[in-house]
Amino acid sequence: MKDLPMTTSADVSRDQPTLFGHPTGLFTLFFAEMWERFSYYGMRALLMFYMIKGFLGLNDHQSYEIYGIYAALVYATPFIGGMLADRLLGERRAVVIGGCCFAAGHLLLTVEHEYAFFTALALLIVGNGFFKPNISTMVGSLYPEGSKLKSGGFTLFYMGINLGAAMSPLLCGYVGETYGWHYGFGLAAIGMVIGLAVFVAPIRITQLLIGLGALCTSVGLIYLPDNGYLLAVNLFVVAALLSAAAVAIVALQRGGLPPNVGCPPSKEKLNRKSRVGISYKWLVYLGVAVAVPLISLLMSHSNLTVPLPAFLNMGPSFTIELAGTILAVFGGAAFIYLIVEALRSTRIERHRLFVVLILLFFSMLFYAFFEQAGSSINNFTDRNVDRVIGGETVKTEQIGQTVAVTVNQKQVGYDLNGKSFSLDQLDQWRASHKGADQKMDWTLTDAHRDMIIGGNEIPASTYQSANPIFILIFGLMFTALWGFLAKHGKEPSTTVKFSFGLILVGLGFGALWYGARCADGRGMVWMGWLLLGYMLQTMGELCLSPVGLSMVTSLSPKRMVATVMGAWFLASAFSNYLSSIIAKLTGVTVEEGADQVIPPPTETLSLYADVFLKIAIAAMISGAFLMCLAPLLNRWMHPGEDAGSDAHPDDPQVKTGDPQEA
Repeated sequence: MKDLPMTTSADVSRDQPTLFGHPTGLFTLFFAEMWERFSYYGMRALLMFYMIKGFLGLNDHQSYEIYGIYAALVYATPFIGGMLADRLLGERRAVVIGGCCFAAGHLLLTVEHEYAFFTALALLIVGNGFFKPNISTMVGSLYPEGSKLKSGGFTLFYMGINLGAAMSPLLCGYVGETYGWHYGFGLAAIGMVIGLAVFVAPIRITQLLIGLGALCTSVGLIYLPDNGYLLAVNLFVVAALLSAAAVAIVALQRGGLPPNVGCPPSKEKLNRKSRVGISYKWLVYLGVAVAVPLISLLMSHSNLTVPLPAFLNMGPSFTIELAGTILAVFGGAAFIYLIVEALRSTRIERHRLFVVLILLFFSMLFYAFFEQAGSSINNFTDRNVDRVIGGETVKTEQIGQTVAVTVNQKQVGYDLNGKSFSLDQLDQWRASHKGADQKMDWTLTDAHRDMIIGGNEIPASTYQSANPIFILIFGLMFTALWGFLAKHGKEPSTTVKFSFGLILVGLGFGALWYGARCADGRGMVWMGWLLLGYMLQTMGELCLSPVGLSMVTSLSPKRMVATVMGAWFLASAFSNYLSSIIAKLTGVTVEEGADQVIPPPTETLSLYADVFLKIAIAAMISGAFLMCLAPLLNRWMHPGEDAGSDAHPDDPQVKTGDPQEA
């Protein structure tokens, strides 16, 4: 990669071609990020099912633990990737490194081997660390300081993220569950390769890739569904995708991503030899090569057994959860550091840092609940949500006959050859008939009078698209709502929005609990309750997520914005780890060394319902408590005040006379 001199955002923004007022380079980044999110969420939609139903054959507790560690590390590594880009690599090179790691990881997931599986997850973790923070930074660098269009640019970029997240479960998830896991992971790998090519290719090739990628994806989304409801959802996504592609192609006709965006801060330092005799650039590449196997080892051996001396009389050994311990140590150190810095700051800075820390805690709670989507809610959807549309009830004249039945969820719990047909049998049958006729001879008796035959079953993984689709629908509505309220002086404060977010996510889990209470006799829940739960959780996300990062940057002292932002990402990592602990409460218990057998839906129903009710209560109580704190926190934000204008007499800055010294 050719190195160019570092430039400021003002230099970058000067003389850029625009479309609708936005730099045309935004549309390159839009599609690069869209395809990266396509690959990420396509893999996430399948990961839990792959661990349980694939060659690994893990039980619920094992899969939840691995998923939690993976999700935690995915959110922890962007802090490191952002620092390396800021100080050495530059965003452009970091994004390329991340994209290559992503593509390799998705491709490696197609290999059925335990070491390949954990190495693939490690590559995805490292790839996200380099890719995620730096492509967002490049979006900001396209606009001059103080630009009123920057917020709109990030809104468009955010829509690209959710368009990719919406497409992937509908395509990767559907293909993976219907035709084979490896085909789904393979599609995710192809998506990442397209995204990387869009980022690095010349403008003409980028336009071609955007157009062909959108057309091929649209054909797949239209051709694959076998029922009208799923096709209608896919058509909505297709319309959004083709519209975005058309706009991007027109925009790039005027010019692409400026070559000086995302350059390293110092070309000389990047290529300078380090103390070990190799350049800093190659030192980073070597670090990646070392980090991947280390992370893989951490994930595959997440528990460390430590022998104890006999005189302690506490048993022969105890077990340490490495990932949780590492997160706790780093999180505790970051918290203590921020508290110390707050105590050493001016009164206004101290109050604002306290607000950040308090809201950071409640944000951590929110995402610990919200991230159940990829784990416990995913399994709940697979095991207890009725996902079959259409079909006919067994007719009286069919009793006593043997008919060829296309097996799906509707047969679970009914008698087959003297035994109740289970989810395990359904999964085994599908695994042995991937892409083939899945009809089974079924002798109908009086016990089958209310059984549904036929119908089209929507794969569980495709419901992972509900959240991003709801964001595409409601995102602009919420932006317009806040703008309307602000114009009339009634926009809720950041604290109140956080409260709304927690209350809404609680109501979402309340909908899932109530749906479980209304389940049919087989323990199956109407899919409408699941969609209502997702919709309420998405509304909660729209209340909390967009204002979170803005809150960090506006309330943190300028000298430590990056540090506080790192703490924010670290809290997100801890949220995902806590989420896995919560998800384990819904896990089906098995004896050590025994294969997991999924109980009938009537037995798993109460397990999920009880946990979802507890989450709903905890989230709404947390939201109500934060609402009570809102007046105090709003005062501590000191809106419109200069942080250095109101120093407390006891502050060290007053004694030293130098605000920066403390």
